[in-house]
Amino acid sequence: MTRPVVAIGLDAADPILLEQWMEQGHLKTLNRLRQQGAYGRLSSVNHYKAETPWTVFLTGALPEQTGYWGGIKVKNGTYDVENVGAYDFAAYPPFYALGEDYRVAAVDLPKGTLSDAVNGIQVLAWGAHSPGTPSHSLPNHVLPDLIRRYGHHPALHKDHGDWWDDAYLTRLYRALQTGIARRAAMGRDLLQQEDWNLFLTVFSEPHSAGHDFWCYSQPDHPLYPYVQQKLKDISANPLLDMFVAVDEAIATILESAPTDADVIVFSVHGSDHNTTDVPSMFLLGEWLYRFNFPGKAMIAPGTVGAPVPPLLLSPKRKTWSGEVWQLKHDPNPIRALLRRSLPSKFHPSIDRYLGSAQTPDLASPQQLQAAADPFFWQPVSWYKPFWPQMKAYALPSFSEGYIRVNLKGREPQGQVEPADYEALCQTLTDHLHELVNPRTGAAVVKKVVRSRQTPLDTDPTLPGADLIVEWDDVPTDVIDSPGFGRIGPVPYRRTGSHRARGFLLATGNGISPGTQLQQGDIIDLAPTILARMGAPIPSRLEGHPLLQPDAMAIAAP
Repeated sequence: MTRPVVAIGLDAADPILLEQWMEQGHLKTLNRLRQQGAYGRLSSVNHYKAETPWTVFLTGALPEQTGYWGGIKVKNGTYDVENVGAYDFAAYPPFYALGEDYRVAAVDLPKGTLSDAVNGIQVLAWGAHSPGTPSHSLPNHVLPDLIRRYGHHPALHKDHGDWWDDAYLTRLYRALQTGIARRAAMGRDLLQQEDWNLFLTVFSEPHSAGHDFWCYSQPDHPLYPYVQQKLKDISANPLLDMFVAVDEAIATILESAPTDADVIVFSVHGSDHNTTDVPSMFLLGEWLYRFNFPGKAMIAPGTVGAPVPPLLLSPKRKTWSGEVWQLKHDPNPIRALLRRSLPSKFHPSIDRYLGSAQTPDLASPQQLQAAADPFFWQPVSWYKPFWPQMKAYALPSFSEGYIRVNLKGREPQGQVEPADYEALCQTLTDHLHELVNPRTGAAVVKKVVRSRQTPLDTDPTLPGADLIVEWDDVPTDVIDSPGFGRIGPVPYRRTGSHRARGFLLATGNGISPGTQLQQGDIIDLAPTILARMGAPIPSRLEGHPLLQPDAMAIAAP
């Protein structure tokens, strides 16, 4: 027996935060649905937690099977790193590719591509955060028709900025509010248009808001005391505003849902303090440079044990990468002063007239951008001129810290013999666990994961990193390394980042009010939706349905 399902994803909506705001009465729609049906938390992919969760959901397969570890990929046999975009569904199609027997509307899902095996409509990159795919649809006319009727999403590709840029934050706040309202109207009308077997859409606005507005809602964030007056003309808690607007938009969409439909609201990963941007995008790259070239430093050198400078609260440049670049170490005091005082675009002229600080030197973000490097703005990429001479180097990242060993037989100028691979990985791991946040005295590294059993493993499904560094849950802008000195402080970047936790909320026939689900996993979402539809569950899906009697055995009092 088939039944319609309306599934609504909330991108990067954290269950801990939502539970708190539901209990406080802020999220009335979600709280009502929770009381009427079943609710439970989901675990997510613990490493690569920013890049892989949506692909896991869409395919019903883990990255170990798909080989897709995110949009950043090492080009085999080179030192080049590519942006490969969203997963192409070549080997693992989306779970909603159900053929002619089921009508599906898949609207604005992130990190996926179009599939010819879907009977219905697919819309991509109308307003998704970092969609990884062009703005297009199947049939082709659907997206242009939606834009004519509802307009563009004003935050598409425009939700990247810095916490100190008040003008950007104000624009983003208004753009997200507009996008939520347009998304609500679009979803409501599409549900009225046809009796879909599956209507699946995602609100991307919590993801964007979580990155940029996180510090406004969390009193224990290091920046919280300093930002309270920044957006007073808009809101004291812009992140809460976004979730309230999304909550109301869900109610609007559900007004058009069939009376016999199951309603599923979910997230595939959560949010919390940003503990990855600064360590993964900069600190790890500088630390590995110092590890490979003892006694040398490139950016933000300091002395272990010295008093910790205050937080950098008054950045002058337009971008975080510009702020980090101007902290480049220079033994020439005149050249150093000019670097700090003049915009980055003048730095090549400084080097031309006064000479570089050293040769070889870092590749500037301007040089990398001119060479079409997609990660020119990540400081770890600035160390590329040194990668061929290093034993190990940091790869660009949007999540954990990724270390690539410069292995003989794999890299073109490999420095590490396969016989020495294990010892190097252990040495790096030991040193990484010595890193300390001098503001707290706590360790910075939670765990170091190895991705390979043998150094020359050529399995194409393996990630590009040999070591994956999972950072502690406390933000850090400075680290002390006993063997390689202090690095930082540098300015914080985005104030919120992701956590490996999501949630599932469901109402429908046979689901008792107030049901508490057992712990599930995001890999279970696809089979859960298919089971509620009465659709076949392909054997390639690795999870199992959660809304079965055995999974709902724990009832809320």
